[in-house]
Amino acid sequence: MKKFNIRKVLDGLTAASSSSSSPAAQVGAAKENDAVPETLQSEHFQLCKTVRHGFPYQPSSMAFDPVQKILAVGTQNGALRLFGRAGVECFCQHESGAAVIQLQFLINEGALVSALADDSIHLWNLRQKIPAILHSLKFNRERITYCHLPFQSKWLYIGTERGNIHIVNVESFTLSGYVIMWNKAIELSTKTHPGPVVHISDNPMDEGKLLIGFECGVVVLWDLKSKKADYRYNYDEAIHSVAWHHEGKQFVCSHSDGTLTMWNIRTPAKPAQIITPHGKQPKDGKKPEPCKPILKVEYKSTRAGDSFMVLSGGLSYDTVGRRACLTVMHGKSTAVLEMDFPIVDFLTLCETPYPNDFQEPYAVVVLLERDLVVIDLGQIGYPIFENPYPLSIHESPVTCCEYFADCPAELIPALYSVGSRQKRQGYSKKDWPVSGGNWGQGTQSYPEIIITGHADGSVKFWDASALMLQVLYKLKTAKVFERARGKEEKANTDIVDEDPFAIQTLCWCPESRMLCVAGVSAHVIVYRFSKQETTAEVQLLEVRMQCDLSDVESPDTAGDQTPTRHSPVNESPQEAEPPAVASTQSAAGGNNSNSSADGPRDNIPCLQVRSSPLKQSPGYQVELLVQLVWVSGEPPQQITSLAINSSYGLVVFGNSNGLAVVDYLQKTLLLNLGTSQLYSPSEPSQRQPCSPRKTRQPSGVLCDSTDGPSAAEERCKSPNSARMSRKISSCNEQKPNPELHSIPSRKRFYYTHSGTSTTTRKSVRLAFPPANSDHNMNSKDNSFSRSRSSSVTSIDRESRDAVCAFCFCETFPRKSTDGTTSPCMLVGTTQGSVILVALSLPHGDDQRLLQPIGISSCGTVARLKGGILTMALLDASGSLLSASHEPWYDPNSSDEEKEKEKSRWRRPASPPSWQEGQDSQFAVLCSEKQAKVLAMPSQTRVYKHNITESSFVLRADVVCMAGTNCIACFCANGHIMTLSLPSLRPLVDVNYLPLTDMRIARTFCFSNLGQALYLTSPTEVQRITYSQETCDNLQEMLSELFTPVETPEAPNRGFFKGLFGGGAQSLDREDLFGETASGKASRSLAQHIPGPGNMEGMKGAASGVVGDLARARIALDERGQKLGELEERTAAMMASADSFSKHAHDMMLKYKDKKWYQL
Repeated sequence: MKKFNIRKVLDGLTAASSSSSSPAAQVGAAKENDAVPETLQSEHFQLCKTVRHGFPYQPSSMAFDPVQKILAVGTQNGALRLFGRAGVECFCQHESGAAVIQLQFLINEGALVSALADDSIHLWNLRQKIPAILHSLKFNRERITYCHLPFQSKWLYIGTERGNIHIVNVESFTLSGYVIMWNKAIELSTKTHPGPVVHISDNPMDEGKLLIGFECGVVVLWDLKSKKADYRYNYDEAIHSVAWHHEGKQFVCSHSDGTLTMWNIRTPAKPAQIITPHGKQPKDGKKPEPCKPILKVEYKSTRAGDSFMVLSGGLSYDTVGRRACLTVMHGKSTAVLEMDFPIVDFLTLCETPYPNDFQEPYAVVVLLERDLVVIDLGQIGYPIFENPYPLSIHESPVTCCEYFADCPAELIPALYSVGSRQKRQGYSKKDWPVSGGNWGQGTQSYPEIIITGHADGSVKFWDASALMLQVLYKLKTAKVFERARGKEEKANTDIVDEDPFAIQTLCWCPESRMLCVAGVSAHVIVYRFSKQETTAEVQLLEVRMQCDLSDVESPDTAGDQTPTRHSPVNESPQEAEPPAVASTQSAAGGNNSNSSADGPRDNIPCLQVRSSPLKQSPGYQVELLVQLVWVSGEPPQQITSLAINSSYGLVVFGNSNGLAVVDYLQKTLLLNLGTSQLYSPSEPSQRQPCSPRKTRQPSGVLCDSTDGPSAAEERCKSPNSARMSRKISSCNEQKPNPELHSIPSRKRFYYTHSGTSTTTRKSVRLAFPPANSDHNMNSKDNSFSRSRSSSVTSIDRESRDAVCAFCFCETFPRKSTDGTTSPCMLVGTTQGSVILVALSLPHGDDQRLLQPIGISSCGTVARLKGGILTMALLDASGSLLSASHEPWYDPNSSDEEKEKEKSRWRRPASPPSWQEGQDSQFAVLCSEKQAKVLAMPSQTRVYKHNITESSFVLRADVVCMAGTNCIACFCANGHIMTLSLPSLRPLVDVNYLPLTDMRIARTFCFSNLGQALYLTSPTEVQRITYSQETCDNLQEMLSELFTPVETPEAPNRGFFKGLFGGGAQSLDREDLFGETASGKASRSLAQHIPGPGNMEGMKGAASGVVGDLARARIALDERGQKLGELEERTAAMMASADSFSKHAHDMMLKYKDKKWYQL
């Protein structure tokens, strides 16, 4: 009896429901399924977030644990970012999404209290790798304005907008019945409400005295035991902040008029001193002119010298346009430190956590709207610390992003070596003060690199290994262009209103280290990696790409040409040259309109290239610059797709007009076609390349490539043209032939190298299909025009179809072949067409720079619904056939080393010869709607899967996962899904993240080994994983925030202070705030919400049990050692006490019976 295989039946049902293939194709699919075993299952996938990098978006508050050395930052969208040492980061999110208005650490307890704008407070447990909320308390009737948690106290003071103060037990998160009402705190004679509570703090020397600041300018010193106000301090201006001196005898207030008032606690009548740090002091002794509010002040003392007073704001109103400043007052000196962005908050870091000791400040952490700065107070000039966190992602807005996992191991050291020379100087020599936490212990060790393109034209390389992020190298692509010196010299940036150098897309080959970037101003730059510095002129290639549809509507392609004039076939290049040649440089620099005095702008690039030689540091250096030029007053279309292949030496890019293929080794344009001209494989055309010259030549040096009517007639059939220069003349054009109606004719020519006595010609063979005879070419010239005037469908397709994807590969160019693969290129369009283009490369590396390259279109391979997103090839076993590449070599090294490296160029070995009736490759095609797998070379569809009907796919990649391959897709409706290869069997479909803005669509990218990322905010990168193995090991891989640290000893009060009671006074708050003494609080005031943190904490502890046991063992050993020392000290004290008792008894016996006068 035949065995029944349910898996094959289900796969057959899926194929039958999602495709309309013929029975023969389904039988072929079943055979292929038997031949290609698939190991990926749904159990291999699980989706979860891993880490978030970058600067916290829209920060609102900050806190610091001086013992654990942990920094916490809250944001306006309810997020928490916690930072420790370099590489130790953590992200948390409040579910409500309300702004975080204040943060308070339970110092050295591994806990954090957050107060939100929705009048809720939350207790976070930081002792687990993924912090979670333990308790929450939601206030119903009053709005929270300020919180204060004294050091080593479990009672949290909460000030409200009504002016009342409530007290919360942070252990149980329950309200105390003890309440300080605003009408009891202020004087009874006061007729107005004092306003919200803006400050709460206890006296450093007396915990029973609470200082309360109200917005109106009233400060009250409240006695907690007697429940009344001891002193009230009144000032006319509103209060923003209050700070104590550590001795508890003075405090300072900052006010809305830019003044600081110093108060002695026992003289409430008037301030002891009034300071206006930035106010102009009148000579007649009058009050200084008011300044901007001082938003915050901190008062820190030192043992060896004068105290520090640090404040933000307070500048005079006449400093309009001045940047935000932080003022540091130390003794008689005042330093004003300008910041790049507005100040959100700042904290002074001190040596001791005890408020009643000399503070000894050593640094100031300044939280800006878009940066985090730490200032060293211990060095002259107050230098800043070098920030180890990856907070500069948003230094310029991110415009594109690519993620490469499992890169070559030597890449990161190479990039770091050249990037280390770019670091700024002048940083503080001390270590970064935020040094808490420990790194994770994960086993994920493969190198990962993230590349980000930015709006200012810069490209950054990041080391993303082991869930960390560190900048390696920064490339500035704008250096190759001239900078506009003023508004009058604005460049031709009509494509974009601002950021003309912004990166549109990029392509990187990790093996050869070749980099290719495309900018929004329709330019492409090819870079090589070199470890040596070089100075050279930029090689420039200018390409003229125009839309076929625009030719139909307006055949006039040059400013002074008329479409009705017939050009003679023997017209010379000099006579046909447009007048734009001489004015190219000047027009590119200053004309910002669509037309000039001589007519519509034509043959002019959007950006002017640097004219002087470019000095390039070690790293990525310009190999070739390609610019698209204006065509008849229309700006070039932005580049939508890009690909580079280092083995072939080719760069290909496309836009809505068509595609262009450039040989960056020979610096020539190989192909420049509209998308519609690729569809029919029976339409031949001949193209001639453009060669660079080192100096600009007059038009007279141009020589026609071919003489005779047949060549001229053939050249008239091309609707596109190109020109090449490093200061190279523009391309010649002929007047359109009226017999060809809407098809403009252009004259082709070769360029000669100046400085050589012999004219050198470089050519490229281009055929559709390849044809060497003039008879074949001339016989097809009418079909090449595609009869656009008679086909509405053709025009409609041309108006919408654009090139959107490329894939270099080695495959079978046609269905009937000799059995060997050859270099090819797959071209995908927005209408879902996949076109195969064959490349004919010269044999031998020595002939590569001398011989032409042949290009032939093999026609449409397949059509899918929606635009093409990704294409790839698999071998017969289902393994990915990656494009061939060359190993990296230094282009600036000696000739011997270069030749040695070039000799190691490799191309993948050709697969076994194809036998008739057998397919040895699979072509994987994925569009916005569906995916297909074709068998090659027969080009028959074997699998098809409709990915989505109601939405569309934003990003799709063929990735390596668990030793095999699959397709990973991200849809606009938020679904992330994977499909097996080659059978396209759905493996996982998770509703993860809906598309909220185009930033996510622009930056979402998948990588190998189950990794992905996207830009979750303008300043933050979110990394996720869809690998079950990574999710299982995530707890071990994540860093730890809390580490066991001994709390510093309390300051010694000294003998006399202990004898006469001059030291700090403690307070038993339990007796005051406990339920027994104060009763229960009103139930309607706040609602307690238990959090899920306890269960998550148990899970986290269970996952990290090995590390916890090891740390516990070390802690026990240390505790045992300390207990042993304590036992020895106790024994010594007991012996001393026995000796003292014996001596006291002897003295008593000696003087027992003696009278006073006998002593």
